[in-house]
Amino acid sequence: MATATSGRGGVNLQNWINLVCAVLLFISPWVLGFAGDIMAARTAWVGGIVIFVMALAAIAQFAEWEEWIALIAGALVVVSPWALGFAGVHYALAACVVLGIIVVLSSISELWVIHNSPMTAR
Repeated sequence: MATATSGRGGVNLQNWINLVCAVLLFISPWVLGFAGDIMAARTAWVGGIVIFVMALAAIAQFAEWEEWIALIAGALVVVSPWALGFAGVHYALAACVVLGIIVVLSSISELWVIHNSPMTAR
């Protein structure tokens, strides 16, 4: 039986959440209308691609480092509106902060499961 939070084998719910967030982040400049702000749009596109690739890689063949990269990418997406100067673009700010936080929490959850599952606990 597959578990929803299995770090190895089974259904990796957290990786699927990251995959969906990556797609939403990537399309957000067009859907939310901030594609004209090049810094905000590029941040969403690059962040979406990095998170997508890490989630897809983790779904295909799990490795812990993929979760760490997704976690870091999600955190960078969260702080990017202020660090890169597009916090005034409200839809970009919302997309980056909300989707970035979801990716961060999802990645932390997966890492917690990896290190606290009955198979790895001693």
